[in-house]
Amino acid sequence: MGVFPRRRLAAVALVAATALLTTAGCGGDEPAEGGPVTLTVDVFGQMGYQELYQEYMAAHPDVKIVERGTGGNLDEYSPKLTQWLAAGKGAGDVVAIEEGLLVEYKANPQNFVNLLDHGAAELKGNFLDWKWNQALTADGKQLIGLGTDVGGMAMCYRSDLFAKAGLPTQRDEVSKLWPTWQDYVATGEKFKAANTGAAFLDSATNIFNTIVLQTAGNAQGYHYYDTANNLVVDSNPAVRQAWDTTMDILDSGLSGKYGSWSEEWVSAFKQAKFATIACPAWMTGVIEGNAGPAAKGKWDIAQVPGNGGNWGGSFLAVPKQSKHQAEAIELAKFLTSAKGQIGAFKAKGPLPSNPQALDDPAVAESTNAYFSDAPVGKIFAAGAKSLKPVYMGPKNQAVRTEVENAVRTVDLGQRSPEQAWTDAVNNAKKAAAK
Repeated sequence: MGVFPRRRLAAVALVAATALLTTAGCGGDEPAEGGPVTLTVDVFGQMGYQELYQEYMAAHPDVKIVERGTGGNLDEYSPKLTQWLAAGKGAGDVVAIEEGLLVEYKANPQNFVNLLDHGAAELKGNFLDWKWNQALTADGKQLIGLGTDVGGMAMCYRSDLFAKAGLPTQRDEVSKLWPTWQDYVATGEKFKAANTGAAFLDSATNIFNTIVLQTAGNAQGYHYYDTANNLVVDSNPAVRQAWDTTMDILDSGLSGKYGSWSEEWVSAFKQAKFATIACPAWMTGVIEGNAGPAAKGKWDIAQVPGNGGNWGGSFLAVPKQSKHQAEAIELAKFLTSAKGQIGAFKAKGPLPSNPQALDDPAVAESTNAYFSDAPVGKIFAAGAKSLKPVYMGPKNQAVRTEVENAVRTVDLGQRSPEQAWTDAVNNAKKAAAK
């Protein structure tokens, strides 16, 4: 899933993080005498597995599944997972790994079960080639995870606020408003002039992430690190181009300044305080959860400005420390199967990385009632097989956080774009060196 990440609400994240700490010892607990094996699944955000768990447990009465971390923030989840892996205890039997952290975890493959030793090689055709290859170690001898979703991009918008601003509301017409990011800014300026009481977009960081991943995917195929794991924040044109475009958006006064994943961000959804948000497939579940039932039919989905892009996607891995590795492997295989990925997509929107799932009418022809019956299958799934991955380096998450923090200081008026760019570069280098 994404990014991430970059998923769901900070209010819930605090509760989730507390739960993770207080239950850190329950991953791989031994069953009571004669009782079912308890499998703990560690996740972040909204992965859409609840109904799948029920189905799996009904078919496997000897297994009980407990999920931890639902709704949690990736920035809080990943340090705990790293700590548990280093300590050799505390991690779940199945753990979610976001794509931006995968390289870092692959550096210590001994922490994970090699799924190639458990029949996973037969499943290779069930994943997009690049998705499968991402989870292989450099020598190709170990597979540390099975892919869940990919993150095709769109732009979600409030049609009621567009109507209030005198702008088109039909998704095809809205898409025509912004073939480029410059057109997106021009549309935002028209929206701003209408004085609806809402901002045009939520905040700078989501837009920046979308643009940098889109730009990098259409150019070198990497952003903060090159494929030799050299930090290139200050020398990669894709990063600077995305920075400058984002600064143009901020200079036009279009941001609501609602920090992503914060309580204010969640409240802004509920109070219709902004009209657009960069929207990879997994974000639809976040929006529905944050905005609530009252906003059903007020949201819709249009094309993203620019040329596509891919943001997000995760993997399920089985830590070596699990006391129930065989059962955990089978559960991970089920959740990442075509059936499992279709179920997650229908529940919370993460776009399958399984080609068979992408072709299934349940995905390809699907609509989303919450988003005004938007044809999400056509919007997201149709181009999923042609998505271009962006390489993530060994300290990607830490570096990304520093760059985002710098973007945020401009959004809040604390730094000029050039001052913040200097901060982004310097702090990224410090983060990469730790």
